[in-house]
Amino acid sequence: METEIRSESYVDDLCTRYPALVPIRSSISQAYELLHDSVVHQGMIYTCGNGGSCADADHIVGELMKSFTRKRPISENIAKNLEMYGSIFGEKLIDGLEGTIPALNLSQQTALTTAFANDNSFSLGFAQQLYGYGHKGDSLIALSTSGNSENVVLACVLAQAKGIHVIALTGNKVSEIEKFADVTIKVPESETFKIQELHLPIYHCLCLMLENSLWPIGSVK
Repeated sequence: METEIRSESYVDDLCTRYPALVPIRSSISQAYELLHDSVVHQGMIYTCGNGGSCADADHIVGELMKSFTRKRPISENIAKNLEMYGSIFGEKLIDGLEGTIPALNLSQQTALTTAFANDNSFSLGFAQQLYGYGHKGDSLIALSTSGNSENVVLACVLAQAKGIHVIALTGNKVSEIEKFADVTIKVPESETFKIQELHLPIYHCLCLMLENSLWPIGSVK
């Protein structure tokens, strides 16, 4: 069994493995606090991005919506309710399901985003979804290597208007997105692929910290 790990130790380890991130460690910690606030208050975490950042947005959801490094038992209440469905259905669900951190990648709502782009504007697709889905206290992780992707920036503006926490992941240049983010994690690179190479360990670190906060003591996968 593994004992509880202090959340900041994950940031310590991240900065040891990636010394270039030391100057922005406080931004990473601040981003975690906002995400944690959403999670403990039963809020949603939304992600969005274009191209490679869309893939990263998907990756984040994948780490949050299922077990990442720890076994995540489902809630005792749901498990008890499932017992009435017997060994064929109930036990299969109890044994197979994993605890989750609710998350949704806005970039993957294909029918909705293409319909909205066709009828209205591509640049407003993410904002339209947040307008419908989002609630005060939720969080948006907005990925843009340039920091100027119009559809991502507009989603951040809408999120701010609805009281949704905004965490922006971008590069080291001054950009529009940071005007509308509660926390901007600006990695010290300017080329797209190098920015994305540093985004991955950062969001892995955030996912690890969130998982540890909800399942602090348990077996490692």
